[in-house]
Amino acid sequence: MRLTLTTPALPVRDVRTAAGFYAERLGFATGYLEDGFARLLRDEAEIQLWQAGDDSWRTVGEPGASPVRSGAESFLAGTASCRVQVEDGIDALHVELAAAAVLHPSGHGTPTDTDWATREFAALDLDGNLITFWQRR
Repeated sequence: MRLTLTTPALPVRDVRTAAGFYAERLGFATGYLEDGFARLLRDEAEIQLWQAGDDSWRTVGEPGASPVRSGAESFLAGTASCRVQVEDGIDALHVELAAAAVLHPSGHGTPTDTDWATREFAALDLDGNLITFWQRR
């Protein structure tokens, strides 16, 4: 037995709106889309989105009531991160995504060379999920 791929599944408030953002601003194609789930593709990369749309936690009720635990609470949207490997062209991708205004605000203006032999930069989706694009040096 051998594990081969991982596929991040990021929580978003509205799957359809988020899928549109991924298409228009991050260059992903929609492989599958329904109200609560999307499968997005760009080259060999895949990101899945799931709807964190349960707002019942806002009105849990009286003190001592059962804790919220549906697993799809809306406050989960924007709390995830993933890393997407880029084979070649990390600098070109950086230019593309900078023009789309999706780079993380603490970015350095260019991809950063790390001590662990990568070159990388970070972006944020519409909900605030962190997406780090990286390439081996």
